[in-house]
Amino acid sequence: MQTHTLSLTRKGVQLRRDILTMITRAGSGHPGGSLSVIDLMIALYYGKMKIDPQNPAWEERDRFVLSKGHAAPALYAILADKGYFSRDDLAGFRQLGSPLQGHPDKKKLPGVDASTGSLGQGASIAVGMALAAKNQQRDVHVYTILGDGELQEGLVWEAAMAAAQYKLDNLTMMIDNNGLQIDGTNDEVMSLGDLAGKFTSFGFDVIELADGHDFGQILDALEQPAENRPKCIIAKTIKGKGVSFLENQVGWHGKALSPEQLEVALSELVVEDVAE
Repeated sequence: MQTHTLSLTRKGVQLRRDILTMITRAGSGHPGGSLSVIDLMIALYYGKMKIDPQNPAWEERDRFVLSKGHAAPALYAILADKGYFSRDDLAGFRQLGSPLQGHPDKKKLPGVDASTGSLGQGASIAVGMALAAKNQQRDVHVYTILGDGELQEGLVWEAAMAAAQYKLDNLTMMIDNNGLQIDGTNDEVMSLGDLAGKFTSFGFDVIELADGHDFGQILDALEQPAENRPKCIIAKTIKGKGVSFLENQVGWHGKALSPEQLEVALSELVVEDVAE
């Protein structure tokens, strides 16, 4: 496990470099939330999900829905690294005519299971996918990642009720709980209260992670079964994780780095510096 988590940590450094490079090149994007969510996604794509990059439409694959669609750079970096498309295509992020738009588009990019961006809708899409897999008796698990600010959307809780009603034990919701959103802290905008208590009362098996960047914790949570009910993993994360001047700064929610700032960030993100 230690060797595996070390390789995932190194992968996190590489993908953070890709994320910040494509956002800086585009001159727009969302670095903070992309860096807070990337480790959760790495655990899924490199340690858990059943996928085949050579056959993106494989019916028996697990599904992933990035409900917080503005963190698309994290998804694109992973899909390119996994071989769904060329890493050279990352240079087209947010460019006119590129399939790598500011939010994921299922119709334009292989490996994207759902078009997202309007916050909250990804939860409902994931519930529909999980229910369809149940009805078709397919061995398919559906994973969705939501931002904590996104939980202020009412349709998330409608989806949660449906997930419990239909006993969707093939559904895992993961919450990127970095505590910040575009207008400030969650508590300043609209307090989320006791998230674990809320999801438990809605019928979920809830697991809280003290460190949503610890691959051991994430992988252990993903392996824990939830019988006859959906699972929710609430992961405490750091917005802008990995770059000192980005961490826990609300101003970096939707602001691109300058070329000079990117150079500083990349100097902090060095694979060789990851401890053995």
